[in-house]
Amino acid sequence: MEMVPVNSSNIEAIGYDSDSATLTIQFKKGGSIYEYYDVPQYEYDSLMAADSKGSYANTNIYKNYRQQKIS
Repeated sequence: MEMVPVNSSNIEAIGYDSDSATLTIQFKKGGSIYEYYDVPQYEYDSLMAADSKGSYANTNIYKNYRQQKIS
């Protein structure tokens, strides 16, 4: 999956696999990488279009989708 660097104080890069609806977020602090499962395409599109990726993810992603730390 291609990880796209983003302009964010908290998030380093974001990736999305539309086949599995898996959103991957790499955080700046410590370089941790999390996968979020069953994330619809519109949610990824909205995240990437958000002025504040961290705020959008905090409101719409982190607590709403099953997740796993992968690194």
